[in-house]
Amino acid sequence: MPDLPTPRDAAEAALFSECWDAVLSYADLCTSGSTAANQLAREAFALGIREARAAEDDPRHSAGRRSSRLPRIPLLLTAVRTTAAAWEAEGQGHKLDPDLRLWLNSDKAARYVGPPLLRPVALRGLRDMQEADAALLWLAEVEALPLRAVARRQGLDPMAAMEELNQVRGLFRDRCHRNHLDVPMDAECRSYVRLLDAVTRSPAADTPDDLSRHLATCVECAEAAACLRLHGGGLPAALAGGVIGWGGLAYLERRRRAAEVRMGAGRPPAVDADGEPLDAAAGRARALRNGLLVAAVLVSGLALAVSLMPFGGSDDSAHGPADGTPVAGPGIPALPTDLPASSSNPPTAGSSASGSGSPKPSGSGSPSATEKPDPEPQGTSSATAGPGAGESPGAAACEVRYELVNQWPDGFQATVTVTTVDAVDSWSVGWTFPDGQKVDQMWDASFSQNGSRLTVASADYNKKVAAGGSLTFGFLGSWQAKNAPPRDFTLNGGSCTAS
Repeated sequence: MPDLPTPRDAAEAALFSECWDAVLSYADLCTSGSTAANQLAREAFALGIREARAAEDDPRHSAGRRSSRLPRIPLLLTAVRTTAAAWEAEGQGHKLDPDLRLWLNSDKAARYVGPPLLRPVALRGLRDMQEADAALLWLAEVEALPLRAVARRQGLDPMAAMEELNQVRGLFRDRCHRNHLDVPMDAECRSYVRLLDAVTRSPAADTPDDLSRHLATCVECAEAAACLRLHGGGLPAALAGGVIGWGGLAYLERRRRAAEVRMGAGRPPAVDADGEPLDAAAGRARALRNGLLVAAVLVSGLALAVSLMPFGGSDDSAHGPADGTPVAGPGIPALPTDLPASSSNPPTAGSSASGSGSPKPSGSGSPSATEKPDPEPQGTSSATAGPGAGESPGAAACEVRYELVNQWPDGFQATVTVTTVDAVDSWSVGWTFPDGQKVDQMWDASFSQNGSRLTVASADYNKKVAAGGSLTFGFLGSWQAKNAPPRDFTLNGGSCTAS
């Protein structure tokens, strides 16, 4: 007679169902194809379960004392990173994204597994919180779940969820401030500790020039500033980058897009010609036969979802599904061998709601012939650098596409794509904000802002763009009252046309 499943088995099966989509999404970013993504996700999930079991079996845990560990999803995502590092060490690095391999062999990766006092402050701050509080913060800020859904999953009163989330944000800030003070630092960093704390507390406070210059050169202080500044919309990026490490911003964007798709998918069930509901199989067949109509409806639904989407800590009681289930793809794979069995079949990375349909960090591997290629990675040129390798940068005819990806009460996320007629060896893009917007964080480029005028410079890895090629970068910003698109775009001093 087979053994009956234990309560732990049931809990782990529920955990697998709840978190698989997030694990697969990050594993897909880390690998060069869907087969490798599924393998990495399964191995990482098994590793995460073993770590969770070990923490629960710790005498400190059973004695009622909290054993410090990350909440479920970030615990499993760090297991993906750990498993990828093991692949690289064991000679399986060819399955990984080339940029991830470079990162794994750099000092940046060593920070996440080195001495605790030298690890990113966001990682230490999240570990220092009670697990339920840390889970609430992660689900609302990084996974972008509607607040009502987060409240239901965490067993909170939906009406009090916003107040609870604000308290947890403040608690995270306090933990990060304390951890920053504990970091061994030189005299210059120590001299800015009090000023950094004061500046990041108030949304109206301006950053003094000397502190701004210091943050531009000191990684540890810049990370602390991002965690301490709860306004401006930069907290999700600080959490994702500080806990996950490589690919944190790309993962964050995938989760937001997955949440948008999930909200836009809440349409009535398909019916036949007589008005009777179709079963799931018939509905899928009808959807395939009417692909163009379904696509049109989906685009309309997504447009509405973006306009209604709550972000960060905003109260979502009037928005989105009142559903506590996670953002998930079409199906859950079989459990790893050391977990309770499941009859579901594993989806490919491309079929996940947050899978390969969202951009990877630059340097992603090429998809197989049977897979849909990912969109152009952010910050990379869309064509190989041509004969202009010896030319100096100068004015170039260009076209700019500015896309407002997300917007919430005091912040927003946007991407800028510039197509140039002439080849350039390096680039500088400029524009003017009409409503006093400010950029808080940027990826795939560096920036400086003087009043309403912004200047963006290329990174070392994406400075060359061939004739007719494109460059792309993204950023997080803050706004007050209005958030109109920028104007007066330039590329290397030459005017650009906005599309």
